[in-house]
Amino acid sequence: MKPTSPIYVTRPSLPPLQELIPHLERIWESRFLTNGGHYHEQLEAALCRYLGVEHVALFANGTLALMVALQALELTGEVITTPYSFVATAHSVLWNRLDPVFVDIDPRTMNMDPAGIEAAITSRTTAILPVHCYGHACDVDAIQSVADTHGLKVIYDAAHAFGVRLRGESLLRHGDLSVLSFHATKVFNTFEGGAIVCPDAATKARIDLLKNFGIVDETTVSELGLNGKMSEFNAALGFLQLDHVDEAVRQRRVIDATYRSRLAGVRGITCLESVDPAGKNCAYFPVRVEDDYPLDRDGLHERLREHDIYARRYFYPLISSFPMYAGLPSADPKRLPAAVDAAARVLCLPIYPGLTQEEQALIIDLIERV
Repeated sequence: MKPTSPIYVTRPSLPPLQELIPHLERIWESRFLTNGGHYHEQLEAALCRYLGVEHVALFANGTLALMVALQALELTGEVITTPYSFVATAHSVLWNRLDPVFVDIDPRTMNMDPAGIEAAITSRTTAILPVHCYGHACDVDAIQSVADTHGLKVIYDAAHAFGVRLRGESLLRHGDLSVLSFHATKVFNTFEGGAIVCPDAATKARIDLLKNFGIVDETTVSELGLNGKMSEFNAALGFLQLDHVDEAVRQRRVIDATYRSRLAGVRGITCLESVDPAGKNCAYFPVRVEDDYPLDRDGLHERLREHDIYARRYFYPLISSFPMYAGLPSADPKRLPAAVDAAARVLCLPIYPGLTQEEQALIIDLIERV
């Protein structure tokens, strides 16, 4: 049996079209399409309220936000990061002419191992770039302790962590900066977009300068900036999305709970747990395919694809295996055993608002019947 249409690991969540049209008309009539317009300012303020943070700088996408975050902190030398992420994490380091240094992950959380961070620090290290993988919180206390001991900056790639809370507070308040992605498939999206959560007004002002070419006024350019501005259309879409994000997360939680209940008895399938389940956003549903399951991870991946279910191998291959990184000493697979193992075992199952009970039952039945 196949679903009536292909099932992907996630799909964009969209507000009703009738809600969007009046806002598009307002943008059209104002002729103000970018450069900090009405919706841009409205969305920044609304996100601060929703996320429980003081300052948010919007961007055209999360990759540009990562690049500017690293530039804003005036880093040099080496940045310690994870090989188990989307490639934009490490690319942002190279684009800033910095040297990425990979450390292994914790096999339980898939986040960077703080002990590995400490061991990788050299005289050239200036920052740590961890990822809240799948929206699961890093060990922020241990990472901050390492950073404080060695005088390092911490920039969190929080692309998966929109709305995630740790011990009742926003996860995005940790580190020197946190970077969000609002790509179409994220829990909260603006079609394309991103943001930097800033600790103070002065940092936000500098980041706003960097995302607009470094332009101060009509005749003054003071920084080597780039064009990272979010358009009014994307900001308006995001402003509407905030009204629906709580319901989207509620639906994700139902799907998450169903997977956990039904797959708990399947030998060889392990569901990954969040550090703080009460604060999670259910951005993804990763499972580990263990040795005692009848198929390996790639075999299960292919079996689901045969039934038009497009689960994803997040994250395979490892960033460290790509040509621009593979020659680094820290990219040696022998130094990254937990990451290598995770890349061969983890499969993210479909989870998004609109995934029907029948579709989810089909996915689970296929996994069980193997």
